[in-house]
Amino acid sequence: MKSRESLIRLKQFQVDERRRQLAQIESMVDEFKRMARELDDQILAEQERVGITDVGHFAYPTFAKAAAQRRDNLLNSAEELNGQLEAAREDLREALEELKKFELLEERDQIRERQERDAAEQDALDEVAARRKSRI
Repeated sequence: MKSRESLIRLKQFQVDERRRQLAQIESMVDEFKRMARELDDQILAEQERVGITDVGHFAYPTFAKAAAQRRDNLLNSAEELNGQLEAAREDLREALEELKKFELLEERDQIRERQERDAAEQDALDEVAARRKSRI
C-alpha cells in the first residue's frame, strides 16, 4: 500500500511539473506576442514620424526595418513554441491519465479494505448476538 501511495505522490509531482512547464511555455508565447505588438506600435509611430510607409522606399527608416525584423523573429519564435505547447499539453494529458489510473486503483483498494473491515465487524457482532441468544 505504501508503495502505491509513493507512486501516486510521484505521479502528482509529474502532473504538477507538466503543468508548470505548460504555464511557462504559454507565458513565453504571450510575452513574445506582447513584444511583437509593441514593436508594431513603434513601427507605426516611426512611419508616421517620417511620413514614409513604403518599406521599399529609399528613405524608409532603418529603425522601422530593424523593428519589423525583430517583430517577425518574435512571431516566428512564438509559432515554434506553439508546437512545444501542444506537446506539453499532450504530456500533461498523459500524466493526468496515469495519475487517475493509480488513484482509481487506490480507491478500489480502500473500498475493498473497508468492506473487509465491515465484514469482520459484522462477524464479531453476529458472534456476540449468537452468544447472547445462546445464554437466553
